[in-house]
Amino acid sequence: MLGVAKDADQKAIKDAFRNLAMKYHPDRNKEPGAEERFKEIAEAYAILSDPKKRGEYDARGFAGVEGFSQEDLFGGINFDDIFGGLNFDFGGGPFAGFFHRRRMGPARGANIEVELSIPLERVAKGGEEKIRLNHPSSCPACHGTGAEGGAAPKVCATCKGTGRITRSSRQAKEHVLIQQISTCPACQGQGSIIEHPCKKCHGSGVVAKEEELAVKIPKGVEEGMVLRIPGKGMPSPEAGGITGDLFVVVRTKDDPRFERSGADLLRQETIPLTDAVLGTTLQVPTLDGSVSVTIPSGTQPGTVLRLKDKGLPEFGNERHGELYLRIEVHVPEKLSSEERELYERLRVIGGKQGWDFRKLWK
Repeated sequence: MLGVAKDADQKAIKDAFRNLAMKYHPDRNKEPGAEERFKEIAEAYAILSDPKKRGEYDARGFAGVEGFSQEDLFGGINFDDIFGGLNFDFGGGPFAGFFHRRRMGPARGANIEVELSIPLERVAKGGEEKIRLNHPSSCPACHGTGAEGGAAPKVCATCKGTGRITRSSRQAKEHVLIQQISTCPACQGQGSIIEHPCKKCHGSGVVAKEEELAVKIPKGVEEGMVLRIPGKGMPSPEAGGITGDLFVVVRTKDDPRFERSGADLLRQETIPLTDAVLGTTLQVPTLDGSVSVTIPSGTQPGTVLRLKDKGLPEFGNERHGELYLRIEVHVPEKLSSEERELYERLRVIGGKQGWDFRKLWK
């Protein structure tokens, strides 16, 4: 599953898991089947990274590990250590049931997803980008309780905290007990009553908050990668509950100089017909400044030149992509009389030498 040799050491197993998990973790890969594929990879790592589980697997195959629960498999793994800095979500957020972990206590707040467009230079170097976020937040005056001073709401005396009123009646002849259940009119089904609502949030426990956040962009961040910022999502709908997370989807800004294709950059240069025939030198922009590129004589339209290591850094390693330079040739649409005369003479010369000048721009 991890593609490692049977005698692979722990470092090789960890590196293989990290590389595959980067590709398939649901925070980054939204394709169908990616979540299930990631789970299989994680289970393989959980088995192979533990000497006891690995021994059972080597001796008996899957039969040796089928008795382990999800908590047994993943309980001892520090995913944050493996993926430090990326804030991948393991066991919370939209994947709260991913490893079948149960959260006790009040409900968790919903997550928020935003898009962040960054320039190519930020992709190349990494660093921080600022985002402004206007979102609901737990009221600081009442700590989300909705009651003045943060006091706990009182249990509704009418429904005894159930939020419902039950009325029963018995029909003697049929010996049938009929129960009618309705929402408690005193607390509107909340089960509690706030006698003195918080003046800041008017009893809702939530206020609008505008916040500027610094998002850490890893070097070589991939198009569409999702970065998680814990605790910056929606507040819990219940007092004392955990706040959701913020998921930042990274997009690359359009750049008039280049088109991005993974770690590679694409650029088109259009040169005059004479330069294609005779050759020339171009000053081509890169993310590290301009470089001189020699265009050889006889260059055909559509020729692609490769500028090694002039692309973007690849995420997670030290390699760089390439800059691919596509050469197009501009054929003049209008000619002066002098130019036409020269081209006519060239056609005559070309005919004598047995080559077709028109091939230059096919």
